[in-house]
Amino acid sequence: MAEQKGEFAEKNRENPSADGEKKEAKLMLREVVAKVYEEAFEAKARGELVGWSASKFPAEICETLGLHVVYPENQAAGIAARHGGQRLCEAAEAMGYDNDICGYCRISLAYAAGVEAEERPMPQPDFVLCCNNICNCMTKWYENIARMKNIPLIMFDVPYNNTPEVSQDAVDYMKGQFYDAIQQLEAISGKKWDEQRFAEVCRNANRSAKAWLKACSYCSVKPSPLAGFDLFNHMADIVTARCRVETAEGFEQLAEEYEAAVKEGHSTWHYDENYRIMFEGIPCWPELKKLFTPLKSKGINTTAVVYAPAFGFVYDDLDGLMRAYCKAPNSVCLETGVEWRETLCRENQVDGALVHYNRSCKPWSGYMPEMERRFRRDLQIPVVSFDGDQADPRNYSDEQYQTRVEGLFEEMEMAKGRGEEN
Repeated sequence: MAEQKGEFAEKNRENPSADGEKKEAKLMLREVVAKVYEEAFEAKARGELVGWSASKFPAEICETLGLHVVYPENQAAGIAARHGGQRLCEAAEAMGYDNDICGYCRISLAYAAGVEAEERPMPQPDFVLCCNNICNCMTKWYENIARMKNIPLIMFDVPYNNTPEVSQDAVDYMKGQFYDAIQQLEAISGKKWDEQRFAEVCRNANRSAKAWLKACSYCSVKPSPLAGFDLFNHMADIVTARCRVETAEGFEQLAEEYEAAVKEGHSTWHYDENYRIMFEGIPCWPELKKLFTPLKSKGINTTAVVYAPAFGFVYDDLDGLMRAYCKAPNSVCLETGVEWRETLCRENQVDGALVHYNRSCKPWSGYMPEMERRFRRDLQIPVVSFDGDQADPRNYSDEQYQTRVEGLFEEMEMAKGRGEEN
């Protein structure tokens, strides 16, 4: 398997295409995700253990131990984007799960119970890795899977940050859990921890994160060399494979492509860039095309998103790694959340904000009314919101969304007119 990984990395390093030219970053990155799932299925077929992991559980642990893990959140988003989300949500509801809980959770529980999903299949788990820096729904979601499958659950408890800085007490508390998780996984798998391998994995993870954040930063250029929605297409890599060198190489290639586009005056946004906005929240994966259509018709480019760079974990040492995993959007205090978004809006020169009230993600959406108030007061920009869901299309109304985009456009037009008069 090590030789296979090496060969795959080498192939991506060379990036040959059929005509001898450099392969596009999006193709490189697509292959990385496909390889993660392919290797997991192969491992399962050989009788090796395969885990399911929360997206913000420290991926460095399993990568160091050589354990194969796949990600239910990534799977659920993929199923939803391919329009299978409602089917699995309804299957979970038929099992007794309330339709008010997270759509990702319902999809995952249905799949764990044996409901087929050709849209994004993955091996069933032999252990599950959970963390609550995303939300506390994750805890019950993974507890139910562990109970359903009678398999080990390893929990990583991340303290909520009531202050902008992460305390040393919190760091020490998490380090204890980090070492405990290693011991549990060693006992489950029979594999041994290797500090040299851990150092290599951390280098790869930091290289991926820095390249990803650099790629995201090109949204600040005016006009932008990309549509901000493009970043959502690459979320699977930063979630499922951020500790792999192939991912780092793919994101470095992506940043190079954006840099070249700036120099050449090209963009993946093939429409007028009349206005630039922040899209706040997780996208409605089943309705991405419907989200995009009215924006392009008005020349509104999304140049600021919080969800994509939120996975850019950069750190120097183990304490830094712990602090990085404390900085998920749902585990930081309101003041930090406001600062992140307002800084992004200023750097990326937005004219307005479009806020998704995501029924699946109560922690994220819960403090949006106060966020909206701050944006209007501090940034002096129009802000509108719409109701939707990251996975369940029943909670999205296209008519409402189009009306809200139209309202945002009209407010930005009026603001522009006032600016020209002054």
